Amino acid sequence: MTYAIRAEGLVRRFGATTALAGVDLEVPAGTVFGLLGPNGAGKTTAVRVLATLLTPDEGHATVGGYDVRRDGHRVRQLIGLTGQYASVDENLTGTENLLLIGRLLGLSRPAARDRAAELLAGFQLSDAAGRAAKTYSGGMRRRLDLAASLVGRPQVLFLDEPTTGLDPRSRNELWDIVRSLVADGVTVLLTTQYLEEADQLASEIAVVDHGRVIAQGTPEELKAKTGGQVLTVRPADPAHLSTVLAVVGDVAGATPEVTQTTVTVPVNDPGVLPAVVRRLDDAEVHLAELALRGSSLDEVFLSLTGHRAEDESADNLERSPA
Repeated sequence: MTYAIRAEGLVRRFGATTALAGVDLEVPAGTVFGLLGPNGAGKTTAVRVLATLLTPDEGHATVGGYDVRRDGHRVRQLIGLTGQYASVDENLTGTENLLLIGRLLGLSRPAARDRAAELLAGFQLSDAAGRAAKTYSGGMRRRLDLAASLVGRPQVLFLDEPTTGLDPRSRNELWDIVRSLVADGVTVLLTTQYLEEADQLASEIAVVDHGRVIAQGTPEELKAKTGGQVLTVRPADPAHLSTVLAVVGDVAGATPEVTQTTVTVPVNDPGVLPAVVRRLDDAEVHLAELALRGSSLDEVFLSLTGHRAEDESADNLERSPA
């Protein structure tokens, strides 16, 4: 198997705080690889090291076969990077933004203009090409930002939480663009704290927490780590929630999670479902919802770390200046 990115024992410290504590990664070429974790987990720091924006304190990494320390110039020729926030110049038009980047990359003026027109058309921005970027919607700006990272036709693309702040429609549009890039042979390293995004796009995921990779595998393999299935029970009368909680916990032999209306618990024994139904029927508790389903990535993250992926970290090094 050909790997576009390989990292071994990456360590990066910011003063007394260790942002990366020995990260190992192997990203197959032509795939989407997801780095999943909350803010402050080390995702952005890892991307900055792999993109040669930061130097690791320990360990080594290669991108496209080139060492990020020794061959940084070669690495930068192979990659594109879209950060958490749009980096386009708001006072320039869509065309001017892409033309500027093309010229900075060494393209001739005609070649840069042709590439800009090609990307604007591909990202459905041709109609807005002559407008200042500050007039674009959030989704349009993110598409322009992604187009900017593709001017140099990168082999490896780093997407650092690319859909933060986007509405569902814009997010789905960006997902489609990522899929088309991978179909064309581009390798994508995607950082995200959105479970659905990782599940939709990534063929393999590494779960990162406190600067370490704590689990890695396909979405299906990671979901299997929680015990396979989750029982969800919602009483028709919210006043019976405490009864449901007690019954589900007793039958499942585990501590359920409870919201204002619903009780959920991971289960390994398929006999738990009928036993819960019998106990609740005996207690004359009527149900509005009863379901046994596969685990979600959210539940995977909760079982691995003790908190959900969207929880914020107290010391958010991800957004600190390097």
